[in-house]
Amino acid sequence: MHRSTPSSRAGKAVQDSGQAVRASAARTLVPVITAKGSLADLDDHQVVTRDRALFRAMCYGVCRTLPRLEALAAQLLKTPFKARDADIQALLLLGIHQLLYMRIPAHAAVGETAGAARLLGKEWATKVLNGCLRRLQRESAALQAEVDRDPGVALLHPRWLLQALRQAWPDDWRAIAAANNEPGPMTLRINRRRGDREAYLARLIDSGHEARLCNHSPDGLVLDTPCDVQALPGFSEGDVSVQDEAAQLAAELLGPVLAPRPGGRVLDACCAPGGKAAHLLELFDVDLLALDSDATRLARVEDALARLGLSATLLHADATQRDWWNGTPFDAILLDAPCSGSGVVRRHPDIKRLRRQSDIPKLVELQSRLLDNLWPLLRPGGSMVYATCSVLREENDEQIEAFLARTAGAIATTPQELSWGRPVGDGRQLLPEPESHDGFFYARLKKQG
Repeated sequence: MHRSTPSSRAGKAVQDSGQAVRASAARTLVPVITAKGSLADLDDHQVVTRDRALFRAMCYGVCRTLPRLEALAAQLLKTPFKARDADIQALLLLGIHQLLYMRIPAHAAVGETAGAARLLGKEWATKVLNGCLRRLQRESAALQAEVDRDPGVALLHPRWLLQALRQAWPDDWRAIAAANNEPGPMTLRINRRRGDREAYLARLIDSGHEARLCNHSPDGLVLDTPCDVQALPGFSEGDVSVQDEAAQLAAELLGPVLAPRPGGRVLDACCAPGGKAAHLLELFDVDLLALDSDATRLARVEDALARLGLSATLLHADATQRDWWNGTPFDAILLDAPCSGSGVVRRHPDIKRLRRQSDIPKLVELQSRLLDNLWPLLRPGGSMVYATCSVLREENDEQIEAFLARTAGAIATTPQELSWGRPVGDGRQLLPEPESHDGFFYARLKKQG
């Protein structure tokens, strides 16, 4: 009679946990690979605590390498899975990603990924997955060489996006693609109302977190190793926030406009998730109206301001309309416009699947409507900062060029002597850089009075 020992029971528990985290990851990825959802609300609480980092790494890793994984899956399968088996397709992608990109023993990557099909109620798929993944082990070099003949596969981007990057940045498009394929660093913004960044850097080091000062933002720090925000000293008390360095530079452009006008009236249009609004309130004495059309995201802005001990007027409204405006002009407007997100692909790798080439003209038209609708709300002599997290020029310098051409009394005042980015038209463009900032565009405009 066989009796299980404590060690054998522990081994089975680990295996069951490994299958469970892969099954959960597959369920999470189905909306992404079918272009029906995103990773925006990824919930890692569906897996046990010890597996949460693995769960997130697998979900984000698959999205980051999706073009290549799908090309390899097509080589490995005799016939594609049916639409109702998108969860099994997701498991296959997870298995390929583990074998090629993660430091997971091959036997675990194959066995536990195939075994996870049982937890999805599809035991028939275990044999298929096992066969595909073992073939990849045997023929890895040849299969990879075959699919990498397609530049989109080799560079892990959809073809249309690679073409758009090449057209916008003929000397930099490969570097942009490479930066997009690496996870972005965890960057912090200290709350200057509660201390300076040199003092906070010392606190980080004392608590075991190595970090360095950002090159361009005077309030930014970059962690050597990402961590849970609750592990950051003083996070709950509002001493620090997570925000990419490029996003922190909005305050630098608005600063010269706001500093001489204590109590100035400022609009942050399209404000969610609230990082730029919070930064302005940390630095300047302003009357801020933060507006967004998404009520759920606006609630997160409220939570962020409450943690930081800051106050603003929050309004759920559409910035392409004016029915919310009380008629009092603003001294400054920050328009962080909806965009392609082509500068933050490394933080949102599901963009590679969810964004379409046909989206770009629609976004350009929306940005144009926002500019035209908000400009009359600015007082004569006031300034607007237009920002996107895009590297596509039709959303950025070309958008501003068209706005200036059709708008009497609007002039560009973007400083040319800035230490960051590069001048493009009447604005400033940052391209994503490994271990540094995301891709962003800024232009500052003034209404002549």
